[in-house]
Amino acid sequence: MLALDAKGNLIAGTDGSGLVYRISPSGEAFVLYSAPKKEITALALDDKGNIYASGVGEKKTASSSGVTPAPQATITTPIPTVTTAPNAPGVTITQAAPPPIPLVNFPAPGTGATGGSEIYKIAPDGSPTRLWSSREDIVYALGFDPQGGLLAGTGNRGHIYAIRSDDDFTDLLKAGASQITAFAKAPGGGLYASTSNLGKIFVLGPGPQSEGTYESDVFDAKIFSRWGRAEYRGAGNVDLYVRSGNVDNPDRNWSPWRKVDLGGSSESWAPAARFAQWKAVLHAGTPAPRVQSVTLNYLSKNVAPVIDEITVQPNTRFSPLPRSANPDVALGPGQVRFDPPPPAQHDRDSVGVKWTAHDDNDDQMVYTLYYRGEGESRWLLLKDNLLDKFYSFDASLLPDGAYTYKVVASDAPSHSPGEALTAEKESARFEIDTTAPRIENLSASIDNGKVHVAFRAVDGFSPIRRAEYSIDAGDWQYVEPVGQITDSKTEDYDFRANIPVPTASIGSASVAASATDHVIVVRVWDRFDNMSSAKTILRGK
Repeated sequence: MLALDAKGNLIAGTDGSGLVYRISPSGEAFVLYSAPKKEITALALDDKGNIYASGVGEKKTASSSGVTPAPQATITTPIPTVTTAPNAPGVTITQAAPPPIPLVNFPAPGTGATGGSEIYKIAPDGSPTRLWSSREDIVYALGFDPQGGLLAGTGNRGHIYAIRSDDDFTDLLKAGASQITAFAKAPGGGLYASTSNLGKIFVLGPGPQSEGTYESDVFDAKIFSRWGRAEYRGAGNVDLYVRSGNVDNPDRNWSPWRKVDLGGSSESWAPAARFAQWKAVLHAGTPAPRVQSVTLNYLSKNVAPVIDEITVQPNTRFSPLPRSANPDVALGPGQVRFDPPPPAQHDRDSVGVKWTAHDDNDDQMVYTLYYRGEGESRWLLLKDNLLDKFYSFDASLLPDGAYTYKVVASDAPSHSPGEALTAEKESARFEIDTTAPRIENLSASIDNGKVHVAFRAVDGFSPIRRAEYSIDAGDWQYVEPVGQITDSKTEDYDFRANIPVPTASIGSASVAASATDHVIVVRVWDRFDNMSSAKTILRGK
């Protein structure tokens, strides 16, 4: 990006490092400013020797910008701002009136933005100041109006901003193209503006017009909505119009523009639809017309909640989450509600159930949890009035068996009685078994110098999983059932094992192991890790 100052010096902006150079006619270069952004996209010099530069993109390494931040604005008119309120949704869309009618002030840009672009002013003494920043717009061109005011052409919304001072700028107009790419003086004091996507050339006249029109951006309510009263703040002779439609392009079969009676009820009379837009037509007069804010109230059609998924987690106990200080505050545009995962602890005596759910109206929801045994037809209440999306309980409260859980979600906390909607979802089949298997008919005897052990393991619900034995407090040893495959609720075990032969020295004699008592212990597990054990004593002769 290049420009010439009054002394014939070349002013150059770079990409990658965001530097603004002054290069003398002899070729000597001097860095005037290192911008916080990595690319200088436009340059302009006024007749007082001030240099204006726009920057975009983030540098890979942070560095001190040496910029004096612009002070806080005293007039706060957002551009555009959308807010919604719980239970009685409303959208506030506020934008500036178009020139050449007297301009509307906007908030100061603050100290910069992480995305978008910024405009810097380098005074004749070399001191830099940040004038303006935007998270949404990228500056492609800088120029001056006939009165010497700074203009910024941006994309990708095709806006031209009039920057009056460090804390005062105006959304001048929106062109019918994506990017404003250059400015040039036009005969008679006007100004040419070239655009891309689509390529066009516009002429901005030097004097005020008798009438100006401004159209707001299209607002997406996300859901089919009823549009209510329009709230307007401004001055002078202004006509306000609204329209609505169900596609994001207002040129595709939207409703016609309908005038709002600003002196009466201010009913918008926009047909129920998902999208809406307003238009202000300003007429010259005294006082000068100004549009400070326009609010379109709306009520989205209530839609039922959606339960996305239910998960049953055995051996899990959930801890309650801390309650939000204000859980009913509605989210702003583009914000997504985040539900942190519940703290979970391993607890083999508990069963945890959690689910995910959402509501397109962003309503607050309350949940009810039911259970039903396999083969049963009636749902039984487990817990109601749940605000969290999880619940854990003592598994022993339910008899051993197979169950299905059902979650019912309701948006009742956000609606009048009779207006609430519900949704429900069932979990996959789940089994509970908290009862240990039984060990029956345990016997032990000596057979040819070995211990012969037999017993039966029985479980009332789930198959036996494993069995082990120990003799005389020795290591546990795995043992297979008679059929070798452990897959039944009843398993028979019959095996022989070597007897540990400790000897007690009495002179040169020893006491045989067969004359010693032996303790045989067996234990078994079912598939839910419930364990039981039993022992028998084999008396020596």
